[in-house]
This record gives sequence, structure tokens and C-alpha cells, in this order.
Amino acid sequence: MSFKRYDADDFLVSSDSITSTLWSTGAPTLTEFYTSSVQEGGSSGNFYLSAYQIDPSSSSAVSQFEIAYADSKGSGSSFYNTGVIGKSPSLSLYGQYRSLILEDENASFTFGTGDNVFTSENFWIISLDRARYKESLFPGSLNLQLVGSTTSISLTDNSKDATINTFIGSSRVYQLISGSNGSHGVVPNSGYVINSGSYGLVFPELGTIILNPNALSEFAGVAAVRTSNSANGVNNTTLYDALTSGSGFTLNSQETINANYVFTRARNSEFNYTQNPTFISGSTGEIIYGNFINNPQTFITTIGMYNDANELLAVAKLSRPLIKDFTKEALVRVKLDF
Repeated sequence: MSFKRYDADDFLVSSDSITSTLWSTGAPTLTEFYTSSVQEGGSSGNFYLSAYQIDPSSSSAVSQFEIAYADSKGSGSSFYNTGVIGKSPSLSLYGQYRSLILEDENASFTFGTGDNVFTSENFWIISLDRARYKESLFPGSLNLQLVGSTTSISLTDNSKDATINTFIGSSRVYQLISGSNGSHGVVPNSGYVINSGSYGLVFPELGTIILNPNALSEFAGVAAVRTSNSANGVNNTTLYDALTSGSGFTLNSQETINANYVFTRARNSEFNYTQNPTFISGSTGEIIYGNFINNPQTFITTIGMYNDANELLAVAKLSRPLIKDFTKEALVRVKLDF
């Protein structure tokens, strides 16, 4: 075994972005949605509605995303206690997402940018199941089709139109606009609704899409119920119906893979002699085989990486032994993924 210290220029760090389909069907577009009457009628159904890729009664059914409705007034869902006005699942969800996204209990959700900004007291939530995506949602891959009582609409994020990344709190955000593949294209008003802002917000790292009911109602007729002490789940069903009537929900995920490349160099004068005890005489210390004196040969099979405390940190195995002598040099690139 022989040792050599790496130089600074022997290390290189590289990052690669890998995209993949998000849905468990393996297809980029989810065209059919199913719900479970058991889940909808259970305690969780008061808060959200799960959407599956196939009939939930099948053992292969897997939740793809959840639909929920949040309201700062507690409207659109039943009160926990009729004697305590406004305290309902929609209010709880509003507070939950305000803390998660805005990181300020006194802040309000706004949709749009520049002169076309709308502050909303309520919104819908599409929360992608965490198992469906890797590191984050892939900007520009979102295409969401909704059909309302008046017309249909195609929604996407504005990742290709945005010149810089914007954040709400510590979360990266894109506006949800009318268009496709991350751009409003030739859609008027940059894909916004006049006086109602954007159609929502997209948070790639959180796997969350928030929809603006005011914009959806004004353009497509997808309207939320805001009456006090309404039946739980009525607004969740409204958005679910708009989704199922559309032609599909397209979305991919992405992951950044960091790789550390370590270039291991064996120059012509290095690693030509072995430290195997069978190579030399135990009594005299001389090389046993005379032909190895002037023309030694070794076979490199393994590269071990040690720290300054002589602790083995990583091992790289070559696919086949690499012959080494004074006439040869070797350069082995070791890739460490993390």
C-alpha cells in the first residue's frame, strides 16, 4: 500500500439538475382523478380532499395531491363550535399556511406584481404529496387545466417570464398565470386578471400551489362559497370538479445532484513497487524476483481515501486491475455523489 497527498487542483465539485415525472403513473400528465368517500367522510375530509391516480379501492391507489380551502374569516366550512363564530377548518388552514409561507401572523396573501396586485382573504391550496417529488417542483413544467361554469383556462407558472427569482419569506415563489410551459405567451395582460392579480402562487420547494378564488371566479366561473358555517368540503369539491373537467394536470419534479470529482494521479515514477511482504525476503530484505529490480510491475485495483488521521473515508474499486510500471502513468477520476 502506498500513499500520496492530493493537491487542491485534484478536486472539482459539479452540480447537475435531474428532472423526472412527478405522478406515480410515470406519465408527465395526470388525466384522471379519483377521490375516496372514506377519506372525504372522515375527520381529515373536513380539512382536505385527497386525489388519487386510480380508484382508491385498488391496492395500487396512491395519493397524488390534496385540495384544501383556507379563509381568514373562517367562512366556507363548518364551525368547530356553533357558539364560537368563525373558528373552522378553513380558518385553521389559513393560519397554518400564513405561518408556513408568509412567516408573519399579521401578513396577508397577495397575488400579482407591480400595479396589478390583489390582496385576498381566502384561497385554494393544491399540496403535492411529498413522496411524489424529489427536491422541488420543476419550474416551467406546470400546466393546469381548469373548467368553470363560464369557460376553461390553462394555467402555468411564470418562471420563463420572470427575470429574477422572487421570494415570500424564505420560500421561492412564481406567479400562477394563464399560459403554458412557464410563460404567458400571447395571452393578454401577461396572463393576469385586471384588478384581481395573478391566478395564484407556486412554491417549488414547498410543493404547494395556491389559487386565487377572485381571479378564477372572474375569468372562468370557479367560485368559492364564503357563507358562514357552510358544509365542510364544499369548496374542495368545487376545485376538484374544475380539475376533473379539465384535460389534465402536467407537472415534473427536479433534483440537484452534487458530485465531488477527485482526480487520482499515478505518475510514471510512483506506485511501481508493492509493499506486499511476499515481494521481498523476510531475512535479508532483498527483492526476491530479480526481474522486478529494474523493471517492477504492480496492478492497481483499489483507491482508498484517507484523512490526516489516517482514517479511511472512501474506497473506489476499479472495474479491472490497472497495470503500472515506470513507462506508464495513470489518471483515475473518482466520483463521489451526495
